[in-house]
Amino acid sequence: MTNQTQMVVDTLTIGTPTKEDGSAMWELVNESTLDLNSPYKYIMMCEYFAETCVVAKEKEKVVGFITAFIPPEKKDVIFIWQVGVHSSQRGKGIASKMLNELLTRNSCSDIKYLEATITPSNVASQSLFQRLARDLSTECEVSECFSEELFPGEGHEEELTYRVGPFSE
Repeated sequence: MTNQTQMVVDTLTIGTPTKEDGSAMWELVNESTLDLNSPYKYIMMCEYFAETCVVAKEKEKVVGFITAFIPPEKKDVIFIWQVGVHSSQRGKGIASKMLNELLTRNSCSDIKYLEATITPSNVASQSLFQRLARDLSTECEVSECFSEELFPGEGHEEELTYRVGPFSE
């Protein structure tokens, strides 16, 4: 049984995704510049990691999401795999609202740090996590993570780790 959480902001609903939201999350990514994973990945994240994922809906239509998990070897970290916001909703602070909602969940009660990997050209995501650190009066450290050479083919930039925290209790 899933313990659903939900927060309504104006006509936007931010809450815990269900497996039925997975295909809409995939479609949102497919229409964007984000790295597209298989539809299975989004459905699986909603089913098995719902308490660490977030969905934002406008009149029951998915307009934003976060896929995230707590790494088994880092119980005090929430790793943000992907943040997606529909192009029609950008600039409204939805990504920040989703991150804040996630950090207030019981599943994140032991979390001291938030981590994400971001490419050097993704200025929007860099700003999102730097703003989160500022708003929570904590640090945002950037370090090397995955070099460009690790990725097959051409055209994938290196991924840098953005580590926000520690969070106060």
